[in-house]
Amino acid sequence: MPLRRLLPVLLLITAAALRADVRLPDFPYPFPVRHFAFESQRQSLEMTWMELAPAGPARGTVVLLHGKNFSGAYWESTARALAADGYHVIMPEQIGFGKSSKPAHYQFTFQQLAHNTRALLQAVGVSRFHLLGHSMGGMVAARYALMFPDDVQSLTLLNPIGLEDWAAKGVPYTPLDGAYQQELAKTPEGIRAYQLNFYYDGKWREAYDPWVELLNAYLRSPDYPLMAWNQALTMDMVFTQPVVHEFPLITRPTLLIIGQRDRTAIGANLVNEPLRSQLGDYPKLGREAAAAIPDAELVELDDIGHMPHIEDFPRFIRPLREFLAKNP
Repeated sequence: MPLRRLLPVLLLITAAALRADVRLPDFPYPFPVRHFAFESQRQSLEMTWMELAPAGPARGTVVLLHGKNFSGAYWESTARALAADGYHVIMPEQIGFGKSSKPAHYQFTFQQLAHNTRALLQAVGVSRFHLLGHSMGGMVAARYALMFPDDVQSLTLLNPIGLEDWAAKGVPYTPLDGAYQQELAKTPEGIRAYQLNFYYDGKWREAYDPWVELLNAYLRSPDYPLMAWNQALTMDMVFTQPVVHEFPLITRPTLLIIGQRDRTAIGANLVNEPLRSQLGDYPKLGREAAAAIPDAELVELDDIGHMPHIEDFPRFIRPLREFLAKNP
């Protein structure tokens, strides 16, 4: 086909790719979803976010950062409790997650996500706040606290991943093409089995269903390959950009809340059993992190896995409230 006839076809394909967006339009969120439009890496993008106003006298702002397999929606109980205590609560969703943009091309770095988060917060007039990150959100939160310490009143890391450097421990690197194929191969049954095994110790409750349905909603989208590519890119970021070596440089008061049953470890399925048994040892990793961060407190939650704020909310929120009250 002559180039002049092929060009319109290529333009249509490119336009369709740009429109391809897994934005969860039908997945219910607990609070109104807001949109922050900005330019990043030569493209127009949107971060979605939610907020909850404080009830009673204001005590400041808390920013909640979600993990890799989640969205801002799973902060509902946390946000309601903190708002009842007088905090203004903001729940951003990173690019590539939740209802935010899923770009066809993006260089994911924790530094970039920290910059994006800061731009959103500045746009809504928030310049100083308490920062809480769960799972991958803990890596984003730690990087933010290192880059912009004057913004952060306190830092809470809730079962963060990245408490160990998997590559340095011998986990082999998975190239992006392989990671993409792994994402494409995901199934509803596999997602539920993974969460049952790694998050909830084989004990399922109805309260866990929404966080499986969230991921299943992506699978049902005709644009799922785009979401899978974003997930592969962010997995590469998690593996290749450890923040654990910089924990001694964190200057903000820090609370570590660690479910002791958690064994989440990137690439554990790629190594032999002796090494696998050493990875994701959260009791040990939490103590090491608390020793490395200069002004850190550690709360260890026995019989709790990767999701303390979902699995046992009262045991999670109590130490968080006490820590925030000590760092006004």
